[in-house]
Amino acid sequence: MALPVTLSLVTACRELSLLWCLGGAIPKIADMTIVEARTRRRPLLLTAGMLAAPIWILLAVTQATTRTGFDLTRHPISMLSLGDLGWIQISSFVATGLLTLCGAAGLRHAGTGGAWGPRLLGLQGAGLIVAGIFPADPGFAFPPGTPDVPGTMSSVGAVHMAAASMSFLAMIAFCLVLGRRFSGTSWAFAGRICGAMLAVGLGWAMSGAAGGPLAMFVGVTATWTWITVTMFKLGQAARV
Repeated sequence: MALPVTLSLVTACRELSLLWCLGGAIPKIADMTIVEARTRRRPLLLTAGMLAAPIWILLAVTQATTRTGFDLTRHPISMLSLGDLGWIQISSFVATGLLTLCGAAGLRHAGTGGAWGPRLLGLQGAGLIVAGIFPADPGFAFPPGTPDVPGTMSSVGAVHMAAASMSFLAMIAFCLVLGRRFSGTSWAFAGRICGAMLAVGLGWAMSGAAGGPLAMFVGVTATWTWITVTMFKLGQAARV
């Protein structure tokens, strides 16, 4: 008569052992699910950030070569926010600013951009958004019908200039700060060159010298391209 009791005890022990193992596995499975979710989220955020530069550059070049009266040697890209088609550049500023903020969040989650990488990228994105909401002042015969003289600085134009300057300075700082993570390599040197190009272009444009807007655009294009490729490199490092 003791046999059924013994079998019951053995069965109960086996069931308790199985439950104990499952109980230990459940937290592990949950942890794996969280890690996988984070791994999927990071590339999406970084990918969004990497789309900002191609979109902004493509729209800027397309408009600069097709908008009536626009001359890149005289007019900064910001002035494309003016006129009947100004909504295109305004949308470009805001959209690429939001994408850049996504990239900053992705860089922070990846943990490869240090403390300042995501912050500087966030400043760049915020500057782009504000620059889109507050457009530049007209001047130098653009939009068509505007007197061919320097525009008068308005309060809206002043906010635009401050936001754009913040964005440019953040880009330059990003090249210098993140370049140190590639210290001793040609990529670090390229970052310093790009940052210097934007600094020179910005100073050239601010001085009012001929060709300043074009020099600034070249600097922005080179610097933002370097930033985009750097985000890709850091994203790859995070998955290793």
